[in-house]
Amino acid sequence: MNAFRSKSEKLVPIAMLLPSLIAIAIFVYGFIAWTGYVSLSEWNTLVKNLTFAGFSNYAFLFQDFRFQSDLRNTVMFTALFIAGGMFVGLFLAVMVDRKIKGEAFFRNIFVFPMALSFVVTGVVWQWILNPTTGVNLLLKSLGVTNVPNWFISTEIIPKISMGQINFGLPVAIIAVVIAAIWQTSGFAMAMYLAGLRNISDELREAARVDGATEWQVLRKVILPQLKPITMSLIIILAHISLKIFDLVYAMTGPGAMFVTDVPGVYMFETTFRGNHYAQGAGIAMIMLLLVSLLIIPYLISNLRKGED
Repeated sequence: MNAFRSKSEKLVPIAMLLPSLIAIAIFVYGFIAWTGYVSLSEWNTLVKNLTFAGFSNYAFLFQDFRFQSDLRNTVMFTALFIAGGMFVGLFLAVMVDRKIKGEAFFRNIFVFPMALSFVVTGVVWQWILNPTTGVNLLLKSLGVTNVPNWFISTEIIPKISMGQINFGLPVAIIAVVIAAIWQTSGFAMAMYLAGLRNISDELREAARVDGATEWQVLRKVILPQLKPITMSLIIILAHISLKIFDLVYAMTGPGAMFVTDVPGVYMFETTFRGNHYAQGAGIAMIMLLLVSLLIIPYLISNLRKGED
Protein backbone atom coordinates (compact mmCIF):
# COMPACT_ATOMS: atom_id res chain seq x y z
CA MET A 1 0.00 0.00 0.00
CA ASN A 2 2.80 2.37 0.92
CA ALA A 3 4.64 1.52 -2.30
CA PHE A 4 1.50 2.27 -4.35
CA ARG A 5 1.02 5.60 -2.53
CA SER A 6 4.65 6.50 -3.11
CA LYS A 7 4.33 5.78 -6.85
CA SER A 8 1.12 7.79 -7.14
CA GLU A 9 2.74 10.74 -5.34
CA LYS A 10 5.54 10.72 -7.92
CA LEU A 11 3.10 10.45 -10.85
CA VAL A 12 0.86 13.35 -9.77
CA PRO A 13 3.46 16.11 -10.44
CA ILE A 14 4.30 14.50 -13.79
CA ALA A 15 0.60 14.33 -14.72
CA MET A 16 0.19 18.01 -13.75
CA LEU A 17 3.16 19.10 -15.87
CA LEU A 18 2.48 16.84 -18.85
CA PRO A 19 -0.12 19.08 -20.62
CA SER A 20 2.24 22.07 -20.40
CA LEU A 21 5.20 20.01 -21.63
CA ILE A 22 3.19 18.74 -24.59
CA ALA A 23 2.00 22.28 -25.44
CA ILE A 24 5.58 23.62 -25.27
CA ALA A 25 6.87 20.73 -27.38
CA ILE A 26 4.28 21.42 -30.08
CA PHE A 27 3.82 25.19 -30.07
CA VAL A 28 7.44 26.20 -29.31
CA TYR A 29 9.91 23.57 -30.40
CA GLY A 30 7.61 22.06 -33.02
CA PHE A 31 7.07 25.44 -34.67
CA ILE A 32 10.78 26.24 -34.47
CA ALA A 33 11.50 22.98 -36.28
CA TRP A 34 8.81 23.76 -38.88
CA THR A 35 10.25 27.26 -39.44
CA GLY A 36 13.72 25.77 -39.91
CA TYR A 37 12.32 23.23 -42.40
CA VAL A 38 10.51 25.96 -44.39
CA SER A 39 13.70 28.05 -44.48
CA LEU A 40 15.39 25.22 -46.37
CA SER A 41 12.64 25.00 -48.97
CA GLU A 42 11.68 26.85 -52.18
CA TRP A 43 8.41 28.21 -50.75
CA ASN A 44 8.77 31.83 -51.92
CA THR A 45 5.35 32.29 -53.55
CA LEU A 46 1.75 31.97 -52.45
CA VAL A 47 1.80 28.41 -53.78
CA LYS A 48 3.17 26.04 -51.16
CA ASN A 49 6.44 24.47 -52.34
CA LEU A 50 8.47 22.50 -49.82
CA THR A 51 11.04 21.30 -52.33
CA PHE A 52 14.42 21.14 -50.59
CA ALA A 53 16.58 24.13 -51.54
CA GLY A 54 19.46 23.70 -49.12
CA PHE A 55 20.94 26.92 -47.78
CA SER A 56 20.12 28.99 -50.87
CA ASN A 57 17.75 31.26 -48.92
CA TYR A 58 20.45 31.97 -46.35
CA ALA A 59 22.99 32.63 -49.11
CA PHE A 60 20.58 35.10 -50.69
CA LEU A 61 20.03 36.91 -47.40
CA PHE A 62 23.71 37.36 -46.59
CA GLN A 63 24.30 38.76 -50.10
CA ASP A 64 21.27 41.05 -49.87
CA PHE A 65 21.95 44.77 -49.32
CA ARG A 66 18.93 45.18 -47.05
CA PHE A 67 19.82 42.25 -44.79
CA GLN A 68 23.44 43.41 -44.53
CA SER A 69 22.08 46.83 -43.50
CA ASP A 70 19.83 45.13 -40.95
CA LEU A 71 22.77 43.34 -39.33
CA ARG A 72 24.75 46.60 -39.15
CA ASN A 73 21.78 48.42 -37.63
CA THR A 74 21.22 45.61 -35.12
CA VAL A 75 24.84 45.75 -33.95
CA MET A 76 24.76 49.53 -33.54
CA PHE A 77 21.31 49.62 -31.98
CA THR A 78 22.16 46.84 -29.51
CA ALA A 79 25.43 48.48 -28.40
CA LEU A 80 23.89 51.93 -27.87
CA PHE A 81 20.67 50.60 -26.37
CA ILE A 82 22.36 48.39 -23.77
CA ALA A 83 24.97 50.99 -22.80
CA GLY A 84 22.46 53.86 -22.68
CA GLY A 85 19.72 51.90 -20.90
CA MET A 86 22.09 50.65 -18.20
CA PHE A 87 23.76 54.04 -17.69
CA VAL A 88 20.46 55.95 -17.40
CA GLY A 89 18.97 53.23 -15.20
CA LEU A 90 21.97 53.22 -12.87
CA PHE A 91 22.03 57.02 -12.70
CA LEU A 92 18.34 57.19 -11.80
CA ALA A 93 18.74 54.39 -9.24
CA VAL A 94 21.67 56.15 -7.53
CA MET A 95 19.68 59.41 -7.38
CA VAL A 96 16.55 57.74 -5.99
CA ASP A 97 18.63 55.70 -3.51
CA ARG A 98 19.57 58.93 -1.77
CA LYS A 99 16.09 58.81 -0.20
CA ILE A 100 15.03 62.08 -1.75
CA LYS A 101 11.71 63.74 -0.97
CA GLY A 102 8.88 62.29 -3.03
CA GLU A 103 10.87 59.14 -3.80
CA ALA A 104 7.76 57.05 -4.47
CA PHE A 105 6.49 59.69 -6.93
CA PHE A 106 9.75 59.74 -8.89
CA ARG A 107 9.96 55.95 -8.90
CA ASN A 108 6.50 55.76 -10.46
CA ILE A 109 7.33 58.45 -13.01
CA PHE A 110 10.51 56.67 -14.12
CA VAL A 111 8.86 53.24 -14.34
CA PHE A 112 5.69 54.52 -16.07
CA PRO A 113 7.01 54.19 -19.67
CA MET A 114 7.22 50.41 -19.14
CA ALA A 115 3.41 50.40 -18.97
CA LEU A 116 3.25 51.58 -22.59
CA SER A 117 3.65 49.37 -25.61
CA PHE A 118 6.52 49.96 -28.02
CA VAL A 119 3.94 50.93 -30.64
CA VAL A 120 2.69 53.84 -28.51
CA THR A 121 6.27 54.84 -27.73
CA GLY A 122 7.14 54.77 -31.44
CA VAL A 123 4.20 56.98 -32.41
CA VAL A 124 4.89 59.51 -29.62
CA TRP A 125 8.61 59.77 -30.35
CA GLN A 126 7.94 59.95 -34.09
CA TRP A 127 6.09 63.18 -33.41
CA ILE A 128 8.63 64.48 -30.86
CA LEU A 129 11.62 63.90 -33.18
CA ASN A 130 9.87 64.75 -36.44
CA PRO A 131 12.06 67.32 -38.25
CA THR A 132 9.07 69.66 -38.75
CA THR A 133 7.36 69.30 -35.37
CA GLY A 134 8.05 68.50 -31.74
CA VAL A 135 11.46 69.32 -30.34
CA ASN A 136 12.65 70.95 -33.56
CA LEU A 137 10.00 73.66 -33.21
CA LEU A 138 11.41 74.40 -29.78
CA LEU A 139 14.96 74.54 -31.18
CA LYS A 140 13.85 76.93 -33.95
CA SER A 141 12.11 79.16 -31.40
CA LEU A 142 15.42 79.33 -29.51
CA GLY A 143 17.18 80.53 -32.67
CA VAL A 144 18.78 77.24 -33.75
CA THR A 145 18.81 77.21 -37.54
CA ASN A 146 20.65 73.96 -38.25
CA VAL A 147 18.08 71.62 -36.63
CA PRO A 148 18.69 67.85 -36.78
CA ASN A 149 16.95 65.64 -39.32
CA TRP A 150 16.69 62.90 -36.68
CA PHE A 151 15.30 59.67 -38.11
CA ILE A 152 15.10 60.79 -41.77
CA SER A 153 18.87 61.26 -42.07
CA THR A 154 20.75 58.77 -44.27
CA GLU A 155 24.19 59.76 -42.95
CA ILE A 156 26.45 57.01 -41.60
CA ILE A 157 29.42 57.81 -39.33
CA PRO A 158 32.09 56.72 -40.13
CA LYS A 159 31.68 55.28 -43.61
CA ILE A 160 33.61 52.02 -43.67
CA SER A 161 32.84 49.90 -46.72
CA MET A 162 32.02 46.28 -45.88
CA GLY A 163 30.39 44.27 -48.66
CA GLN A 164 27.62 46.33 -50.22
CA ILE A 165 27.10 48.58 -47.20
CA ASN A 166 28.87 51.31 -45.27
CA PHE A 167 29.53 49.94 -41.81
CA GLY A 168 29.22 52.59 -39.15
CA LEU A 169 26.60 54.33 -37.03
CA PRO A 170 23.50 55.44 -38.96
CA VAL A 171 22.52 58.80 -37.52
CA ALA A 172 18.83 57.92 -37.88
CA ILE A 173 19.16 54.90 -35.57
CA ILE A 174 20.07 57.25 -32.70
CA ALA A 175 16.47 58.52 -32.65
CA VAL A 176 15.17 54.97 -32.25
CA VAL A 177 17.73 54.30 -29.50
CA ILE A 178 16.56 57.39 -27.59
CA ALA A 179 12.96 56.16 -27.69
CA ALA A 180 13.96 52.64 -26.64
CA ILE A 181 16.09 53.90 -23.74
CA TRP A 182 13.25 56.16 -22.57
CA GLN A 183 10.93 53.17 -22.33
CA THR A 184 13.28 50.65 -20.71
CA SER A 185 15.50 52.77 -18.44
CA GLY A 186 12.83 52.69 -15.72
CA PHE A 187 13.04 48.90 -15.68
CA ALA A 188 16.83 49.11 -15.39
CA MET A 189 16.42 51.64 -12.58
CA ALA A 190 14.08 49.31 -10.67
CA MET A 191 16.56 46.42 -10.91
CA TYR A 192 19.53 48.54 -9.88
CA LEU A 193 17.56 50.16 -7.06
CA ALA A 194 16.67 46.74 -5.66
CA GLY A 195 20.38 45.86 -5.77
CA LEU A 196 21.41 49.11 -4.10
CA ARG A 197 18.93 48.59 -1.28
CA ASN A 198 20.51 45.18 -0.61
CA ILE A 199 24.00 46.66 -0.11
CA SER A 200 24.53 47.25 3.58
CA ASP A 201 25.13 50.79 4.78
CA GLU A 202 27.94 49.47 6.99
CA LEU A 203 29.91 48.45 3.90
CA ARG A 204 29.63 51.93 2.43
CA GLU A 205 30.44 53.64 5.71
CA ALA A 206 33.53 51.46 6.17
CA ALA A 207 34.80 52.60 2.76
CA ARG A 208 34.16 56.24 3.64
CA VAL A 209 35.96 55.86 6.99
CA ASP A 210 38.96 54.50 5.05
CA GLY A 211 39.01 57.78 3.10
CA ALA A 212 37.17 56.75 -0.06
CA THR A 213 35.37 59.49 -1.99
CA GLU A 214 31.75 59.02 -3.12
CA TRP A 215 32.99 58.20 -6.62
CA GLN A 216 35.37 55.58 -5.24
CA VAL A 217 32.59 54.09 -3.09
CA LEU A 218 30.43 53.78 -6.21
CA ARG A 219 33.23 52.34 -8.35
CA LYS A 220 34.98 50.09 -5.82
CA VAL A 221 32.15 49.02 -3.52
CA ILE A 222 28.73 49.44 -5.14
CA LEU A 223 29.33 48.49 -8.78
CA PRO A 224 31.04 45.15 -7.98
CA GLN A 225 28.05 44.27 -5.78
CA LEU A 226 25.72 45.04 -8.69
CA LYS A 227 27.53 42.75 -11.15
CA PRO A 228 24.84 39.98 -11.15
CA ILE A 229 22.14 42.57 -11.86
CA THR A 230 24.26 44.11 -14.62
CA MET A 231 24.70 40.73 -16.29
CA SER A 232 20.96 40.03 -16.09
CA LEU A 233 20.20 43.46 -17.56
CA ILE A 234 22.62 42.91 -20.45
CA ILE A 235 20.84 39.66 -21.34
CA ILE A 236 17.35 41.16 -21.05
CA LEU A 237 18.14 44.33 -23.01
CA ALA A 238 20.09 42.41 -25.67
CA HIS A 239 17.14 40.05 -26.07
CA ILE A 240 14.81 43.02 -26.55
CA SER A 241 17.12 44.70 -29.06
CA LEU A 242 17.79 41.62 -31.19
CA LYS A 243 14.08 40.94 -31.76
CA ILE A 244 12.89 44.58 -31.82
CA PHE A 245 10.07 45.13 -34.31
CA ASP A 246 7.12 47.19 -33.07
CA LEU A 247 9.07 50.30 -32.03
CA VAL A 248 10.92 50.54 -35.34
CA TYR A 249 7.85 49.71 -37.42
CA ALA A 250 5.71 52.35 -35.69
CA MET A 251 8.37 55.04 -35.49
CA THR A 252 10.41 54.95 -38.70
CA GLY A 253 9.83 51.78 -40.70
CA PRO A 254 12.83 50.59 -42.75
CA GLY A 255 13.91 54.18 -43.40
CA ALA A 256 15.60 55.60 -46.49
CA MET A 257 18.42 53.31 -47.63
CA PHE A 258 17.32 50.97 -44.79
CA VAL A 259 19.17 53.07 -42.19
CA THR A 260 16.65 52.13 -39.47
CA ASP A 261 15.64 48.71 -40.76
CA VAL A 262 16.00 45.66 -38.50
CA PRO A 263 15.59 41.91 -39.14
CA GLY A 264 12.15 41.85 -37.48
CA VAL A 265 10.75 44.45 -39.90
CA TYR A 266 12.41 42.76 -42.88
CA MET A 267 10.99 39.38 -41.83
CA PHE A 268 7.47 40.82 -41.53
CA GLU A 269 7.56 42.53 -44.92
CA THR A 270 9.25 39.58 -46.65
CA THR A 271 6.82 37.01 -45.26
CA PHE A 272 3.46 38.77 -45.12
CA ARG A 273 3.82 41.36 -47.87
CA GLY A 274 6.22 39.73 -50.30
CA ASN A 275 4.97 36.15 -49.70
CA HIS A 276 8.58 34.90 -49.62
CA TYR A 277 7.90 32.43 -46.84
CA ALA A 278 11.17 30.53 -47.03
CA GLN A 279 13.26 33.69 -46.93
CA GLY A 280 11.14 35.05 -44.05
CA ALA A 281 11.66 31.78 -42.17
CA GLY A 282 15.40 32.11 -42.82
CA ILE A 283 15.42 35.57 -41.23
CA ALA A 284 13.50 34.19 -38.24
CA MET A 285 16.02 31.39 -37.76
CA ILE A 286 18.93 33.84 -37.93
CA MET A 287 17.23 36.02 -35.29
CA LEU A 288 16.76 32.93 -33.12
CA LEU A 289 20.44 32.07 -33.54
CA LEU A 290 21.52 35.59 -32.53
CA VAL A 291 19.39 35.46 -29.37
CA SER A 292 20.66 31.94 -28.60
CA LEU A 293 24.27 33.08 -28.82
CA LEU A 294 23.55 35.35 -25.85
CA ILE A 295 21.07 33.31 -23.83
CA ILE A 296 22.65 29.83 -23.95
CA PRO A 297 26.10 30.80 -22.53
CA TYR A 298 24.31 32.77 -19.79
CA LEU A 299 22.13 29.76 -18.87
CA ILE A 300 25.12 27.41 -18.90
CA SER A 301 27.05 29.78 -16.62
CA ASN A 302 24.13 29.94 -14.17
CA LEU A 303 23.77 26.15 -14.15
CA ARG A 304 27.47 25.74 -13.36
CA LYS A 305 27.21 28.26 -10.53
CA GLY A 306 24.20 26.38 -9.18
CA GLU A 307 26.14 23.10 -9.21
CA ASP A 308 29.05 24.73 -7.38
